[in-house]
Amino acid sequence: NDDFGKDYVVGIKEIFGEKASSLIVAEESYETSEPSIDSHIVKLKGTGANVFVNISTPKFAAQAIKKIAELEWKPMHVMTDVSISIGAVMKPAGLQASEGVLSAGYLKDATDPQWKDDEGMKKFMAFVNKYMPGADVTDTNLVYGYAAAQTLVQTLKQCGDELTRENVMKQAASLKDFAPDTLIPGIKINTGSNDFAPIEQLKMMQFKGGKWDLFGDVISAETGG
Repeated sequence: NDDFGKDYVVGIKEIFGEKASSLIVAEESYETSEPSIDSHIVKLKGTGANVFVNISTPKFAAQAIKKIAELEWKPMHVMTDVSISIGAVMKPAGLQASEGVLSAGYLKDATDPQWKDDEGMKKFMAFVNKYMPGADVTDTNLVYGYAAAQTLVQTLKQCGDELTRENVMKQAASLKDFAPDTLIPGIKINTGSNDFAPIEQLKMMQFKGGKWDLFGDVISAETGG
């Protein structure tokens, strides 16, 4: 019950358009101060819905996955990229309980075994071990921050010796196919004079066998500038 959740709901309804009222059988919000959202999951199961769009933060996403498994409810379960950390969400919820969950994302997960031999993630882990020993890599903000820092470095490189505010802003709006080490392969940063959203691509994924299986083509997630 905050702007994060409300904005997602608005987006979903915009996509469904006139069909929203017939396709969405129930909406259930929770307060971040609640210790558990189990009662909300029980209520949603009672609606008979066969698709559950889970717009929650990591702690509550894990609770939802676990409770759904306990109730033997089997909807198509779709989560936002905010709550797809294997270490912070899927493991606490239970890897078996997490099987089949769907999402879409743009960042690699430092706790996902599929990236253990990835050159980009090796660089990321080397950075963490050198400058942030003991840091909790289940926190996706670390991976995000590393990508953001690399993007800033690229922007400054493009500035050359002209490090004025005007040129920094100009170069920040002139990034072309830049791929930081921690972005999922195929996801690239592009900006323009009228397009300041750096990432407008996502990759669909499904949780299987303890890791996220990527599938399909890179999809557009354009924000409109």
